[in-house]
Amino acid sequence: MQHTLATDAVRFSVAPMMDWTDRHCRAFHRCLTRKARLYTEMVTTGAVLRGDRVRLLRFDPCEHPVAVQLGGSDPAALAQAARICAEMGYDEINLNVGCPSDRVQEGRFGACLMAEPALVGDCVAAMKAAVAVPVTVKCRIGIDDQDPEQALDILADTVVAAGADALIVHARKAWLQGLSPRENRDVPPLDYGRVHRLKARLPHVPVAINGGFASIEAAADQLAHVDGVMMGRAAYQEPWRLLAVDPLLFGEAAPAGSAREAVERFIPYMACELAAGERLYAMVRHMLGLFQGVPGARAYRRHLATEAVRPGAGIDVLTTALDLVRTAPSRADAA
Repeated sequence: MQHTLATDAVRFSVAPMMDWTDRHCRAFHRCLTRKARLYTEMVTTGAVLRGDRVRLLRFDPCEHPVAVQLGGSDPAALAQAARICAEMGYDEINLNVGCPSDRVQEGRFGACLMAEPALVGDCVAAMKAAVAVPVTVKCRIGIDDQDPEQALDILADTVVAAGADALIVHARKAWLQGLSPRENRDVPPLDYGRVHRLKARLPHVPVAINGGFASIEAAADQLAHVDGVMMGRAAYQEPWRLLAVDPLLFGEAAPAGSAREAVERFIPYMACELAAGERLYAMVRHMLGLFQGVPGARAYRRHLATEAVRPGAGIDVLTTALDLVRTAPSRADAA
C-alpha cells in the first residue's frame, strides 16, 4: 500500500502534550525550528463535533507542518472529525492509541484501544476514506500483560492494512491499572529495540520512535534504526534544544541564531495576540525553560511567573525578563 507521508516528514517531531502544546507553544517552537513537525494537544471527537471547534483547532499559518491528534473510537465520528480538521488546513491527522489516563479509558480511547486492534483498524480506514491528508497512529508497545512482541505487530499490521501512513511508537508499555499517567511516562522500562524490530519488519512504512530522549543528539542516534524521533518533555521544558534540530537532523540553518533571537522573532506574534485580547502569560509560559542553565535564568523565570500574570501585562514584561539573563559565551544563549 502506498503511504502518502514522506519518510522525511517523520524525521523529527514534538509530541502532542496535554496542557502544553497549544497554538502559542507551537508558534513559539516554530521560531526555533522550521523543520520539526508540530502536534496539537489531543482533541476528542466530541469536542471537535460538538464544541467550539474554532477555539480548539485554530492555528497560525507559521505552524506548518502541523498535525492534529484526535482521541476517539467511533469510526464514523473520527471520520467526521478528521474531515473537519483537514478542511481547517492540518497537514496530518493522528489517532491517539497511547494515552493511559483513566479519563481517556472511560471515553474508550487512547492506550486501551491496543486491546482492540480490529477497531483501531476500522477507525483508521474510516479516517483515510474521509481525508486526503496523511493519517497516522501513535501507540505504545503494549498494555498491561500483553506481550509486546505480539501485540505491537498485530496492531501495526492491522492499521497499516487499513491505510495508516506512519506509526509513532512510544517505546514503553502502558499500565492501565496501578500507574498514573505521569508514572506511565517513566516507570515502565524503555524498549527501543522493540521499535527497531518493528521497523525492520515494515521497511516501507515510516516508523518514528518516542520516549525518553533528552537531547537532539540522542534523537539523531536513533535514525540508524527508525525513520524518525518524536521528543516530548525535553522539547517543552528545555525548548532551546530545538535550535539544534534543523542543523543536526536536516542540514539546514536554524531560524534563529540564539535563544534570545528566537524570542525576538516571536514578539510580533505576541503583539498581535495581545492586541486581540490574549493574556501575556498564555504565551510566555511556554518559554520559562528557554534559558535553563544560563546565568540569570532563575530571575528570568521568576519575573515572568510573577509579572506576566498581571492584568494588562505587555511585551515590556518580557523584555525586562530578557535583560535579567546575562549574555554567556557557552550554550547559554547560543543554543
